[in-house]
Amino acid sequence: MNPFPGWIQALPEVETPLTGMHGHLLASSQGQTVFFYAEGPVQVPAHHHGAQWGIVVAGELTLTIAGTTRRYRPGDSYHIASGEEHAASLLPETAIVDVFADAGRYQPRGK
Repeated sequence: MNPFPGWIQALPEVETPLTGMHGHLLASSQGQTVFFYAEGPVQVPAHHHGAQWGIVVAGELTLTIAGTTRRYRPGDSYHIASGEEHAASLLPETAIVDVFADAGRYQPRGK
């Protein structure tokens, strides 16, 4: 069950190629915050972009950053430096909040 309140779920949904992953976007010219929720297990392939900070709200996230793998549970936060390669796996019903330094990291669905 998605733990984010209705007003967050009413934010624009982001375009993502990941099946079962939903994200709601809060954006400014200085960066973006995305409230992600994984309905089922989700695998995020290795990639890189600008700096990212996040926190786990519910469930469990396994994150590999620059070759180091660690599990994150509710209340745990993480930082990914700009350009650092990372990959992730999320268990079903995992919710995270990611803040991106890149103002154009995600686009609202349908734009």
